[in-house]
Amino acid sequence: MHPRIEDYALIGDEQTAALVGKDGSIDWLCLPRFDSASCFARILGDEESGHWRIAPAGADVCTRRAYRDDTLVLDTEWETSDGSVRVTDLMPQREHSPDVVRVVKGLSGRVTVRSTLRLRFDYGSITPWMRKSGGHRVAVAGPDSVWLRSEPAVRTWGEDFGTHSEFTVEPGEKVAFVLTWHPSHEARPPLVDPFHALHTSVKDWRRWASHCDYDGPYRDAVVRSLITLKALTYAPTGGIVAAATTSLPEELGGVRNWDYRYCWLRDSTLTLEALLSAGYHKEAEAWRDWLLRAVAGDPADLQIMYGLSGERRLPECEVPWLPGFAGSTPVRIGNGAVNQLQLDVYGEVMDSLWLARTSGLSTKPHMWNMQRALMTFLESAWRQPDEGLWEVRGGRRHFVHSKAMVWVAADRAVRTLEAYPKLAGDLDGWRAMRDEVHREVCEKGYDPERNTFTQYYGSRTLDAALLLLPRFGFLSPGDPRMVGTVDAVRAELGHDGLVRRYTTDDPPVDGMPGSEGAFLACSFWLADALHLTGRTEEARELFEHLVGLTNDVGLLAEEYDPVSGRQLGNFPQAFSHIGLVNTALALFGGDKAG
Repeated sequence: MHPRIEDYALIGDEQTAALVGKDGSIDWLCLPRFDSASCFARILGDEESGHWRIAPAGADVCTRRAYRDDTLVLDTEWETSDGSVRVTDLMPQREHSPDVVRVVKGLSGRVTVRSTLRLRFDYGSITPWMRKSGGHRVAVAGPDSVWLRSEPAVRTWGEDFGTHSEFTVEPGEKVAFVLTWHPSHEARPPLVDPFHALHTSVKDWRRWASHCDYDGPYRDAVVRSLITLKALTYAPTGGIVAAATTSLPEELGGVRNWDYRYCWLRDSTLTLEALLSAGYHKEAEAWRDWLLRAVAGDPADLQIMYGLSGERRLPECEVPWLPGFAGSTPVRIGNGAVNQLQLDVYGEVMDSLWLARTSGLSTKPHMWNMQRALMTFLESAWRQPDEGLWEVRGGRRHFVHSKAMVWVAADRAVRTLEAYPKLAGDLDGWRAMRDEVHREVCEKGYDPERNTFTQYYGSRTLDAALLLLPRFGFLSPGDPRMVGTVDAVRAELGHDGLVRRYTTDDPPVDGMPGSEGAFLACSFWLADALHLTGRTEEARELFEHLVGLTNDVGLLAEEYDPVSGRQLGNFPQAFSHIGLVNTALALFGGDKAG
């Protein structure tokens, strides 16, 4: 059987990440960056798409696995008739080139272990040339070169376009493998000591996790989510990718398969809130600085997403030779939604910079001038229809959430001038704009018969993003219209306590065939909205349910199917883990664990 999405664990070095299955196989890895072409893509194909499995001979899935406490170091154990063995997987912090370290340790008996490495560069399309060099196996194809070695050396041979090793371990014996990538035109990088790397990685991750300010219930889940966010951070720039993968489906066998290895502006405020509230000001400032660099330029050219370093061109294409996860095609790289107009991102940027300023992050001299330019553009552009938060491909509409986020932009501009009167700006004009947008949304985006805001002007459909309106201050949580909206979203978009983003019934507003699962971030938003509207006990019950959906190592994908009990979408998903952190802090921030 093909592994499920929730069968994977994550390892990474804050520049890229790998997914490790319960069978001991690394089935996804892009080198040297998150958005590079993969060298292992079995998750989207089969073994010939590239993978690296280390496991006892003849064994299937592991007996147990877990991260070492407060780290991104993964231990996977098998118990066999011959004894037991552990494989420890990690990617140490990068000094020169990316390394994958895999340490095999005998626990009991005498166990035969096999390693099978199939490197397939460029998303499974290129089989490299392999050669021996000074105790290494070296793979080269075009710009890519990978070196593999073991300590101590073990019997290794080539067969069926793969590299195979076999050895035995007894209690306490260790064999370490190191896989290192570098540009093929450069000399081999310095060797990494795998045992020292393991020790240092554990120490470094635990030191980082110890800075978490949260000490309430579900602390382990919160820390795991924060570690996941850290792992999805591209350390050289501070950008945070939405997920480590591309094209894991929102519907098994469906076409809703997208590339999430980029940085979205929609996540900016909620990401900052999570990092600041948990005590990670350095990471919050790095994310803020990435945001300022990415959005610099003509406000009319503001994009909804950018590359890891702020790249703007992310052309979308299909990879026809990969059959997709569970037959879900097409497999896409790049993301065509980059060219959409989404007015909500202007509100996200303005709100993020307001939060950064009021939270004590250092200010930048050009920051306010850039914000003024954004507002000048928005003064005329806000009346346009757009594609909305969810990047619909079914045509532009006047989405209520987008207009509400325009209100947020104007509100934060006004509040900034009120709090910092020495700054220049059109205070009266922005106040008038704020009032006009609010009035229009309440008139055109509200259905008085059903006592709920709607997905877009004149529609009867709903949108889970409406749950964010009280959080951003558009209406007070106790406003009857807001209470009615929370109840309507819960009733019409809910399933087993979880929430879909919107209805995909005909005609689908997103212009795509098929359906999708419940969106986990939206389900956390529902818990937040219940809490804000005075139903804290229900919010806590929902939060507990959501935490229970994490896989065995505490990770969440983008979506969850309550019918099949399967995680769906790209994995692990930053938006889902941001929701977990923020909801935990909202519900239990004043509590102590135990």
